[in-house]
Amino acid sequence: MTPKRRQKLFVIMGLLSLAAVAVGLTLYALRSNINLFFSPVQIAAGDAPFEHSIRAGGMVKEGSVNRDVDSLEVKFIVTDYVDDVEVRYSGILPDLFREGQGVVVVGELQRGGWVQADQVMARHDENYMPPEVGKALEDAGYSPEDYQAKAAEVGERRDAQDNGASQN
Repeated sequence: MTPKRRQKLFVIMGLLSLAAVAVGLTLYALRSNINLFFSPVQIAAGDAPFEHSIRAGGMVKEGSVNRDVDSLEVKFIVTDYVDDVEVRYSGILPDLFREGQGVVVVGELQRGGWVQADQVMARHDENYMPPEVGKALEDAGYSPEDYQAKAAEVGERRDAQDNGASQN
């Protein structure tokens, strides 16, 4: 091998080594910022890691919202109509947050089986199911259409209660 080829080989090997180190450091830095999505079925099955940032989603279970009158603490249950997971959140909830609505929370799963949420994101349509929840249900062998019908039933019942309350 000629000295000129050897020099080019060392330059190329050096550049590849630097690129590998840069990719490795980037992946290491991103590792702590990745929020994987888990449905209540997956959380109940033990697939979600404890005390790591995750996203969990589903529908807010009817009658499960419990607000502390002295603080901004709120507890509620997120369900995919198969399994439930309790969520605890301290802060102001989004305007669209209601029972029977789709939500995605970002937080940490605690050893007690509940999620300490840092962020709550809500959708306005009772027929909405987060895409991740629908896919997780399909993967678990459940049909999202069945749960959309259940969500529509909850929405109709809530609307009937709202109409009854407004007539009184």
